[in-house]
Amino acid sequence: MSVNLVPASASFSSLSKTWENAQKQYVESTAMSRSALIQVLQGIDADSCPTSYNFHAHTTKSDGQLDPIALIQQAIAIGLKGLAITDHHTTEGYQIARHWLNHRKSHACKPDNIPSLTLWTGVEINAHLLETDVHILGYAFDPDAPSIYPYLQHHSAPRQNSGAGAVIAAIQNAGGLAVLAHPARYRRPSAELIPEASRLGIDGVEVFYGYRRTNPWYPTPKITEEIQQLAWDYNLLPTCGTDTHGLNLLVRL
Repeated sequence: MSVNLVPASASFSSLSKTWENAQKQYVESTAMSRSALIQVLQGIDADSCPTSYNFHAHTTKSDGQLDPIALIQQAIAIGLKGLAITDHHTTEGYQIARHWLNHRKSHACKPDNIPSLTLWTGVEINAHLLETDVHILGYAFDPDAPSIYPYLQHHSAPRQNSGAGAVIAAIQNAGGLAVLAHPARYRRPSAELIPEASRLGIDGVEVFYGYRRTNPWYPTPKITEEIQQLAWDYNLLPTCGTDTHGLNLLVRL
């Protein structure tokens, strides 16, 4: 009887090549996701949120009241084109929503039943900027990248790792975009924080934000105009988001 034996070295080489190809495909996919997000953000305006795009929302995996599946179902019902779940220091909510969305798309009976929603990775990270506590949003990053790992542990990173520059670098080294969240909510004025964040290499700023918690949600007019001008001045991408913590994705609370 003839038996074809594959040398162990050849088998290992084959497995290694398969792993390398998978890694390359994931990196390319992340890069495409980042590129697609940049294109979307370049067109964001005051009317984009909350019915077309929403890049700031929380689930029960951090301090929100919507569980991840309920949130993604609500996003589809609203008709959102793009969404990022930005739980504090975790991507667990995103992972659950992504799994559900992939299952929904792969088991749709008709093309019309396939959700057109794009779901990007997201997270909200505590950081320090000009001796001020701020939040930095991360988008379209690889959640398994080593650089982002210390910031996905359900709590703030040690102070030596929570400087805004370190957080921005961690997000970007994971292939993502770093954005200064709600810049008019901090102790220091946005006119000081945004230039410093730009100097540290941040990609964008949350321009369209509802500081007054209105229902229906809308970006606070005068503040939005000031933030938008700063974003233009420093060539930063604009984002928008409801910062939903409650049960309705169309409002902040």
